[in-house]
Amino acid sequence: MATLDDLLSQIPVAQIAEQLDVDQQTAETAVRAALPTLVGGLDANAQDPAGAASLLSAVNNHSSRLVDGGVNVAEVDTADGDKIVSNVFGANKDQVISTLGGVNGGGGNDLVAKLLPILAPIVLSYIAKQLTGGGQGATTSTASTPTQGGLGDLLGGLLGSATSGSGGAGGALGDVLGSVLGGGAGGGLGGLLGGLLGGGKR
Repeated sequence: MATLDDLLSQIPVAQIAEQLDVDQQTAETAVRAALPTLVGGLDANAQDPAGAASLLSAVNNHSSRLVDGGVNVAEVDTADGDKIVSNVFGANKDQVISTLGGVNGGGGNDLVAKLLPILAPIVLSYIAKQLTGGGQGATTSTASTPTQGGLGDLLGGLLGSATSGSGGAGGALGDVLGSVLGGGAGGGLGGLLGGLLGGGKR
């Protein structure tokens, strides 16, 4: 089953830390905050038929090659990643970066702005692998063409796995998801992601 923990395990935190010139703990904290936010943004876009069609097209343009056999950050197309992030968050991009940059130990806005374009292509490659039967979490064992329904189910499952995680990385991701996305007193991304419909480019 595809879970946020499984997706997190695909992220080469040590390589990212080296590329962004930060210590590994800072990189890991930033990744743990940014990853569920990125998945949440994709899920918010997928709730709208036009957004789902756009996202599905993007997934179809990303093969599972990037995550097959382990991700090499040097192979990540960050220019493509920047386009993905802009499409997902639209006019809310800067606000998302600012909110994630405020996570304690997360390295600040500049780090998040560089991190999201690295993570985005990895996430789409992972989703492509799951939806085309390339992983244990594939929607069906014979799936070859991703569908909007399968995409929505997968994204919902990834987010659900974070909030229901029991201990370990799942629990930690759930805590981050709750604090960053839930955001009491309007300080989180929950309302922001919920308002993404129409915010991202279709």
